[in-house]
Amino acid sequence: MTPSQHTFLNSQSKMPLVEALRTSIAQKNVAFHAPGHKKGQGIPQSLERLLGRTVFTADLPELPELDNLFAPSGVIQKAQKLAAEAFGAENTWFLVNGSTCGIVAAILATCNPGDKIVLPRNIHQSVIAGLILSGAIPIFLNPYYDPLWDLSCSITPNSLKQVLEENSDVKAVMIVYPTYHGICADIKVIADLTHRQGIPLLVDEAHGGHFTFHQDLPPCALSMGADLTVQSTHKVLGAMTQASMLHLQGTRIDPQRISRALQLIESTSPSYLLLASLDAARQQMALHGKELLDKTLEFSEKARQQLSQIQGLSILDLQEPFGGFYYLDTTRLTVNITALGLSGFEVDKIFHQQLGITAELPMLRHLTFIISIGNTTDDVTKLIAAFQILSNSYFSPHSPISPFPHLPIPPSPHSPISPRETFFAATEMIDFDCSIGRISGDLIYSYPPGIPILMPGEKITDQTLEYLQTMLALGASVINCSDSSLQKLKVLA
Repeated sequence: MTPSQHTFLNSQSKMPLVEALRTSIAQKNVAFHAPGHKKGQGIPQSLERLLGRTVFTADLPELPELDNLFAPSGVIQKAQKLAAEAFGAENTWFLVNGSTCGIVAAILATCNPGDKIVLPRNIHQSVIAGLILSGAIPIFLNPYYDPLWDLSCSITPNSLKQVLEENSDVKAVMIVYPTYHGICADIKVIADLTHRQGIPLLVDEAHGGHFTFHQDLPPCALSMGADLTVQSTHKVLGAMTQASMLHLQGTRIDPQRISRALQLIESTSPSYLLLASLDAARQQMALHGKELLDKTLEFSEKARQQLSQIQGLSILDLQEPFGGFYYLDTTRLTVNITALGLSGFEVDKIFHQQLGITAELPMLRHLTFIISIGNTTDDVTKLIAAFQILSNSYFSPHSPISPFPHLPIPPSPHSPISPRETFFAATEMIDFDCSIGRISGDLIYSYPPGIPILMPGEKITDQTLEYLQTMLALGASVINCSDSSLQKLKVLA
């Protein structure tokens, strides 16, 4: 071990937030401060039976020894500096409102009202909130679509180059890296194109927080030149749900604007349970990430090999790269099941209700499973057994292949009105079939993955209506419609 490695491991072994919280819990001070349950003494008995009392002793406010999230100068500052060091950033912010608030802050920090930002059409719904709050004008790029897998991937360098040549006044570019299915864009070339224009590259890296810690995973966005990344530390690492991080490097984005933006959209009563979980998750990966991910990748490879031998199944891989996409996060397991004559929604229901398996994301033709540091070899064995049962029950060599339509995300038509203007505009409800050509007043999406199907300010097309009706008929969960039955749609008056 080199001296620098020894120094790194020595510093990364510390958990300043966790240690300060432990010390604060041990104090016997009488609490005349929030929260009202007073270290668990006042919690409802139903919660105590469910969770026990211990966790509530750590549910503390911003006491003097616990620092302040919006003006960190003590243990939070130390924990964030350690996280920046571990993840390869110059500055890191802990997020207690999930990656959603990080995405919104990234847009607020780089775009003024009326500024243009380039985005893939398959962005997360949180981006729309960022557009509404900032007043930025989106230029949507349709992602590369693979019809064989019925998958929308990411934007390509060529499509970005063209739109930047046509819009010299763009202020930022945002991409999704990796996608929900683990597919990674050519981020190095995209970063170079963006920086050539003198603007920052923002990355929704919600599902890529583990990339830094293993050489057999795709490269992390910061190492490829991204200026800002937002990671859901809870999605694939050991933090609690809703705990995320925002990482920054370089000089293209003012860190003070990030801090000011987060003050607008984060809770002024941050949960120290979430903050401490970020501190502990960072330490765990910095010290043991390689060995933990060795096992994770081993489990993933076992699943891939054995599932590929089961009749009626095919496994997404990039052994033959398509569309300029070369990197795949192999801990993200996507299984195509259309040869079984079932939709992903039907398989998801069978798995969850009958076979004791819960997927991360069911879609029409496939299901995606996250294999993470928290899974075991027994988990993978059960998953393989469940698919074998499914194949035995439904596969027939005489069944028609791919009985379901291909459903790419509808391309984004010209948006005559910005999301912000739409949010404050007068609206009306009209019959679904009469809405073609009108301007949508709704943000409609399926969750997961939270990708908008219809955005506020977009012109409604027959293609979008057909997509919505088909997804609903096939069992998808379509969310945020003003009329959940889709008999009517909200449009601008």
